[in-house]
Order: sequence, then structure tokens, then C-alpha cells
Amino acid sequence: MKWNHLAAAAAIAVVSVLSGCASVQKADRGASDQAKVFAPLTDKGVVYVYRDEILGGAIKMPVKVDDVVAGQTGPKSFLQLALTPGHHTIASLSEKDAALPIDVEAGKTYYVWQEVKMGVMSARSALHLVTADVGKAGVRKCDLLQTESPALRMPAGHG
Repeated sequence: MKWNHLAAAAAIAVVSVLSGCASVQKADRGASDQAKVFAPLTDKGVVYVYRDEILGGAIKMPVKVDDVVAGQTGPKSFLQLALTPGHHTIASLSEKDAALPIDVEAGKTYYVWQEVKMGVMSARSALHLVTADVGKAGVRKCDLLQTESPALRMPAGHG
């Protein structure tokens, strides 16, 4: 009888973790809609980092650009980042960190899919540079997050 209670408690704990959602800082609906217009910037590149899955829903995954925290993703969320032209490294911090080098050009838009994978102790991630068609479709399924670093934020009124 005692084992049945322990097994039931363990099952409830696992289901709670798997079905829970990470609490992340979402932007308002208007800003999210504006970001999905996909308008470029003339002096910077725009990079969308999106996580369109629910796997690992209880896990927040910090995203860094050149060792600066851009924000934390959760399921069905994205960051819209304004990056200066040049070489950058986007990192996804998880059980095994993932890094993606990217050369950004002014006036261009890039789409990075943050894939969530099962890990040993917690979730893992991988970063993939995807085509505009694939990236836009993924971003459209997600909500915009607030960007933590002022240096990486989109200009006011641009989304």
C-alpha cells in the first residue's frame, strides 16, 4: 500500500513538471503583432530566436548574444533582437549549452530555431539558422518576449 502511494505521488510530480509552463516576460499583444510584420532595420540586422515547441515547457532557457543576456525563452515564445552588423554568437543555456555563430548584415533578417531536447538532469537545446519561410511560420505560432538588454532591443515604435 505504501508503495502505491509513493508511485502515485511520483507520477503526479512528473506530470506536473511536464505539463507546467515556464513563466517568462511576455511583451504586450500589440508589440507581438508588430514584431510579426517582420520589418527590417536599415542600420542593424534583426534576429528572431524562437521556441515553437512545448517540450520542456517547465524550463526557461536563457539566450545570450555575445555573453549578454537577451532574455529567457519558454514554450511558444520568441525574442526579436536588433544586432549591429558583424560577427555575433548566439547561445542557448541549458544542460548542455548550444552556440551558433552568425554574421549579421544591416537590413537583413535572420531566424534561429531554439530546439529543445531531452537531457539527463534537465532539458538540452540546439540552435539552428533556418530559412525565412520556416522561421516566419515558427514565429507566428509564438508570443514576443521582452528583451532584457537595452542594447539588443528593437527601436521604439518598430516592434
